[in-house]
Amino acid sequence: MAFHEVRFPDNISRGARGGPERRTQIVELASGDEERNASWANSRRRYDAAYGIRRADDLAAVVAFFEARNGRLYGFRWKDWADFKSCLPSKTPAATDQAIGTGDGATTDFQLVKVYTSGAQTWTRMITKPVAGTVLVAVDGTEQTSGWSVDTTTGIVSFTTAPTAGAAITAGFEFDVPVRFDTDTLDVTLNIERLGSITSIPLIEVRR
Repeated sequence: MAFHEVRFPDNISRGARGGPERRTQIVELASGDEERNASWANSRRRYDAAYGIRRADDLAAVVAFFEARNGRLYGFRWKDWADFKSCLPSKTPAATDQAIGTGDGATTDFQLVKVYTSGAQTWTRMITKPVAGTVLVAVDGTEQTSGWSVDTTTGIVSFTTAPTAGAAITAGFEFDVPVRFDTDTLDVTLNIERLGSITSIPLIEVRR
């Protein structure tokens, strides 16, 4: 799938709106009861970048970025300022933040994930676009400064030597969301002072 490993301008994404979307089918019965079924196993994020445009230079940057991506054709990285760390927003990522697997003496590759927990319920999100230079890894609680690498285009951590059986593999990181424009048209408006705006710049998460 066509994807450019480039991030949408941070100064514009900081003011954007958006978040996770789920798809649920609800059937109301004649009795007034209802049945609910999750159509999607995983959520999908949507954003509108138009709210982050504050000046004419921002507008020019968005138009240039849009043209370089050929509208909806190429995906790209997006920083979700509300959710971009393996830890709480107020904290700094640590190597023990997220459990990403258990060693078996043979497996060397582990996918980065982030687990969302509320009460007894959890949901595990696959992280495919970690930010280069931010990933930390630990084995049984001890941070590993060597012996591993991470593919920042897939989020897979690869060990040179397979962790021993039963070893807890954890990681901490910052990450981007893979998205694409959800439109092939930008509706640009210029006022009399030549300050521009765009009504909507919809983005949608790319899931593989």
